[in-house]
Amino acid sequence: MRALAESAHVVASTVGPYISYGQELVAACAEAGTDYTDLTGEPEFVDLMYVRHDAQARRTGARIVHACGFDSTPHDLLAYFTVQQLPEGVPLTVDGFVRASGMFSGGTLASALTIASRQHQAKAAAEERGRYEPQPAGRRVRAPLGAPRFSKETGTWALPLPTLDPQVVRRSAAALERYGPDFRYRHYASVKWLPVALAGPVGLGALFAAAQVAPVRSWLASRYEPGRGPSAEQRARAWFRVRAVGEGGGRRVFTEVTGGDPGYGETAKILAEASLCLALDDLPTTAGQVTTATAMGDALIGRLRDAGMPFRVCHTD
Repeated sequence: MRALAESAHVVASTVGPYISYGQELVAACAEAGTDYTDLTGEPEFVDLMYVRHDAQARRTGARIVHACGFDSTPHDLLAYFTVQQLPEGVPLTVDGFVRASGMFSGGTLASALTIASRQHQAKAAAEERGRYEPQPAGRRVRAPLGAPRFSKETGTWALPLPTLDPQVVRRSAAALERYGPDFRYRHYASVKWLPVALAGPVGLGALFAAAQVAPVRSWLASRYEPGRGPSAEQRARAWFRVRAVGEGGGRRVFTEVTGGDPGYGETAKILAEASLCLALDDLPTTAGQVTTATAMGDALIGRLRDAGMPFRVCHTD
């Protein structure tokens, strides 16, 4: 890992579950001053890597950028893009609404089961990070878990998503003063039909409960092993749409980013463009564990637009 990091300007990692296979490479990149990207959606891994390697990466100038896939780049960059459409220096709120159609891979299932089975470890990692991570001076940044509701803005049922995504947005907001003196972000799954909205949490709860029992977890993982995934035809029919509603200073703006298959085609596109962006583009000076919005912002939005993933303002009030 050390030799690999020392030989490259940027290293992109797709190992997953990252808590099992990803730590040595992050350590090597932080030590060598080499930029790093990955696809993780594992909060425990992200928090542990901050505690263990952020300080060293800051010393060497390495930019450690996690979640450069559908987790969590579209949501992070759309919140950043939405904030840019709102007045400066005033309290701002952004709500994100995610809709997607597509199949997950065996690797994604393995990561999801790992996350669900390690809730105590994830809580401990988050608490340890909280003891080290500085808070923005004179500003407030929040990403509370919203309540289920019907969203008039999108015409769908909004279910709170307690994923890594809102935490990434919160960290971008903490790093960038453009998000204003008081910023709040809430993150939702956008569900069109009420029966699906009612059944979704039940299904997720059952999966979470099953993941706590090691034999059941192993059996579930064996049903759809890493390396398996949807066919080319299934991927061609997949899509995603992330919408955001931003408010502040008497202005309200509706934005969105859309794309194709989130789990394969668009995630691969985001990882590639983020890695190229770090390697080739003129970017703000950052170091340590940073987010896509903090490290790449406008440059990465431009790259993704050119690659067929448009960020746009739908309308304003």
